[in-house]
Amino acid sequence: MTSTLAVTADSTHSPTTRRYLMCRPTHFEVAYSINPWMDVAVPVDRELAERQWESLVATYRALGHTVDIIEGVPGLPDMVFAANSAAVVGGKVFAANMHSPERRGEQAPYRQWFAEHFTEVHLPLAGSEGQGDFTWTGSRLLAGTGYRTDPEAHAEAAARLEVPVVGLELTDPRFYHLDTALFVLGHEQIAYYPQAFSDRSRAVLERLYPDAVLATTADALCLGLNAVSDGATVVIAPEATDLIAQLHARGYRTIGLDLSELLKAGGGAKCCTLEIHP
Repeated sequence: MTSTLAVTADSTHSPTTRRYLMCRPTHFEVAYSINPWMDVAVPVDRELAERQWESLVATYRALGHTVDIIEGVPGLPDMVFAANSAAVVGGKVFAANMHSPERRGEQAPYRQWFAEHFTEVHLPLAGSEGQGDFTWTGSRLLAGTGYRTDPEAHAEAAARLEVPVVGLELTDPRFYHLDTALFVLGHEQIAYYPQAFSDRSRAVLERLYPDAVLATTADALCLGLNAVSDGATVVIAPEATDLIAQLHARGYRTIGLDLSELLKAGGGAKCCTLEIHP
């Protein structure tokens, strides 16, 4: 059953209405293993995954956000993780160039959707996995590398999206995408797990975000940082109790959603959610 934690009282922050793209998990399963979370021997309850996903969509809409939905394609079980399909900033799309052969089939249906909705769609030459590794903070793009996205894609994104990009190196394979180790709370406010990054990247984050929320190992290992914030309310894994307590202390509301079936493939709320930044 999908469980929702009670939300805290009114946030002390102001939300911003968001637009998201999501993909229904009609064909979701763990059919291969391309990250440490995936185990083909562990069964997936697809009906439960669909109910959990529907709860996430309903939560966004109840918060006043727009959710566009793309239908999944048979044989592409990870297409549900829409965040990996592109980075979209300022109405410009920097599409994905997937690292894993198993996921490259997702590119065509997503690129078709972007072509139908945006006039400027850029296709990277280097390996790039969308908002899995590109996180818009409001004034800069934080860009992860180490496992899925090539450093050369950072320069491509800077040129195509015409925004400043800060590269960050991930060093723990459990946190194979930036969005498993860091998320944006509000304009230039972030939360992250320091141990997921190289020493150099930790120093960069400490310099840029001295007041960041720092997650514990327990928070990170339940993918608590694979969260989505509208600037006031954070949709988050309910098991990330230390992180939730810190967010409450900072004046954020939280909504804890159980996405346990999707977690079997190494995904949470953010993996399922591509934010379209205007």
